[in-house]
Amino acid sequence: MSAPMSIVSPAEPLEFGGARQRRTLLVLAAGTILSGFGIGASLSVGALLLAQISGNDAISGLASTTFSLGTALAGIPLARLASARGRRPALVTGNIVALFGSLVAIFSTIVGEWWVLAVGLAMIGVASAVQLLSRFSAADLALPENRARDLSLVVWAITVGAVAGPLLIGPGELMGEIFRITPLAGVFVFAVAAQILATLVNWLGLRPDPLLTARAIAAAHGDTGRVAVVTGEEEPLDAASPARRRALILTIFVIAMAQAIMVGLMAMTPLHLMHHDGTAGLVGATLSLHIAGMYALSPVFGSLSSRFGCVPVIVLGWVVLLVAIVLAYFSGPSHGMVQVSLTLVGVGWGAVTVAGAALLTELTVSADRTRWQGRSDTIMSAAGAIAGALSGVGFAFGDFSFLALMAGVLLALGAVASIGLGLHSRRN
Repeated sequence: MSAPMSIVSPAEPLEFGGARQRRTLLVLAAGTILSGFGIGASLSVGALLLAQISGNDAISGLASTTFSLGTALAGIPLARLASARGRRPALVTGNIVALFGSLVAIFSTIVGEWWVLAVGLAMIGVASAVQLLSRFSAADLALPENRARDLSLVVWAITVGAVAGPLLIGPGELMGEIFRITPLAGVFVFAVAAQILATLVNWLGLRPDPLLTARAIAAAHGDTGRVAVVTGEEEPLDAASPARRRALILTIFVIAMAQAIMVGLMAMTPLHLMHHDGTAGLVGATLSLHIAGMYALSPVFGSLSSRFGCVPVIVLGWVVLLVAIVLAYFSGPSHGMVQVSLTLVGVGWGAVTVAGAALLTELTVSADRTRWQGRSDTIMSAAGAIAGALSGVGFAFGDFSFLALMAGVLLALGAVASIGLGLHSRRN
């Protein structure tokens, strides 16, 4: 079966990897960086603006919750759109939703309604779902032995926007004065520009579409079980056997537990530091170290997953998270221990999520892959949203040490699930 001319250029070989994959990685990385600028800038001022507009500091906690909720709600719809039409329309649709979310956020400061800002932040959260989808898109055309590495390179690109985004607060205030809006809302002007550029990069650069091309390559090799969606026919087989389905569920659970641990500890770190004579500068530096830990080592974890397998890297992530939780439990008023702990939380999270995403890709065939990826992203984001909300309750009930104990329970659950993954890997 030959690939449609509109999907694959006849000038390039019909195979995985090669120049087409390298070009796809560059486009996805560029789009992720641009989208990250908008996310980092928006989250930096979202909580402050909610408190400012509402006049209630308690309302500010909704910023991360509504953002995560938007990410979670977008996961499955974007995955379904990708399955039906390709990665490019799905990514662009998410960018456009986030673009309008930035405009809604600006509008909220004009009308002075905090709930309008909350809606805008939820829409901006769709940009995070786009980033999650982009990392899976990086694996569509990758050679099997390079999937984890290629996926991790796009995850690493998140670092640039996440770290640089908060630096736009100062210039954003100047932009707010220029446009005669609330100074803090000027950051959303940058978010609008970033999402426009990300939309253009993804729409113009992802040609041919990586997912549709991967299906065309599978079709060319006579793999009809993998390309049923391309031909428009019903999928003839259940792509996941019972054993494989159990492994997929365990993988999603492992990723969700790592996300819950990370968000639960990170959400209350600023308050914990401020309760122990911390400063805004100290909080900012600590969160920057945390973000660097989350993403900076992604290529390392991707390479390790390709070389030694995904499950050993997931186990490595749990070991790092265990050390981080122990440090958090004993940190007390020590700012240094909190910083080391939160940095290691980011590193452990990165190991589990990069290897987990690669394993999820390995466990699925292309016809069924986007469905499971969407489920994973939605459950991962929902776990983070729930953990963020409950962390405030836990911190009020106990202290940072109590949060560490809660994180330890989640780690134990994730570790048990990882043992199940290890057994599945040995049997298969």
